[in-house]
Amino acid sequence: MLIPIRDHNPSDRRPYVTYALLAANILIFLGYYGLFSNDAALTRFFLQWGMVPAIIDAGQGYDTLVTHQFLHGGLMHLAFNMLFLWIYGDNMEEAWGHLPFLAFYLACGVAAGLAQYLSEPQSYIPMVGASGAIAGVLGGYLLMYPRARVDMFLFLLIYFRIIPIPAWLVLGGWFGMQVFAGLGPTAAEDGVAYWAHIGGFIAGVVLALPLWLKQGGRALWAKTHGHPPHPDATYRLGKTSLPSTGKLRNPWQR
Repeated sequence: MLIPIRDHNPSDRRPYVTYALLAANILIFLGYYGLFSNDAALTRFFLQWGMVPAIIDAGQGYDTLVTHQFLHGGLMHLAFNMLFLWIYGDNMEEAWGHLPFLAFYLACGVAAGLAQYLSEPQSYIPMVGASGAIAGVLGGYLLMYPRARVDMFLFLLIYFRIIPIPAWLVLGGWFGMQVFAGLGPTAAEDGVAYWAHIGGFIAGVVLALPLWLKQGGRALWAKTHGHPPHPDATYRLGKTSLPSTGKLRNPWQR
């Protein structure tokens, strides 16, 4: 298992919008968390506020293209989305500015919802999650900082390390997996909105393109070699200070 835990791309501005989005997603989740003990009530709630393709197809529920972005189907769903937003959101907010970044984020989420709708317009399964909007952040980040280093936590049974990997490989690989899964024969049964991820990511690249060109486009890449336009962040831990091999000790043994 490979999980991103941080990047080496420091932000010079405090990312107030990213903080606000993190807080909004967490607080809204806590607000309806009690519904998870009642499947019928939770389903009604998601049908009302989640994006239901068949309802959009009937010309209704357009507001859910925004509201679905602040709902999540479980604690791990929320946790992984917020982790990705925490890692990549501050840099895109710095590049855009606070309010333009908010507009960019929400627009990517709307594009993600529309992509999922187009993939199965008659579906009555509600789509929830910030994944599509965050996929847009990932797409924009890939365009702006393709060689920024991202620390990945590798965990494989008793082997674990922290490995720095360039953003183009991390994010490009993630996008490739979404496309592969979205085109797979079991995509409709997996319970994952792959086309929302794909649509959000592409929207992020397209919407960030004018910003990239304004900052120099390929000339910016030539100047910074695809790295952030400032020194990389350094951390006290290098690749890792964790043991890479060895038997895990039972904590109850003396």
